[in-house]
Amino acid sequence: MSHPDYRGLAAQARSQADAATLDNVRFRCLRSEAAFLAMAQRQDLADTNRARREEAATAKAAEQV
Repeated sequence: MSHPDYRGLAAQARSQADAATLDNVRFRCLRSEAAFLAMAQRQDLADTNRARREEAATAKAAEQV
């Protein structure tokens, strides 16, 4: 399954924040970075939970055979 590269987007937002000369632009970019990092963490959790569910389903199917 293909997911957006949230960590890459966060790095891009950080780079834009570092290059920004206006405070409001810098703060917007930093908020974007924080949001992308939070999305990356949620995606990692979802991937972990999905793998756990698939493993449990495989184990259950093996028991029934």
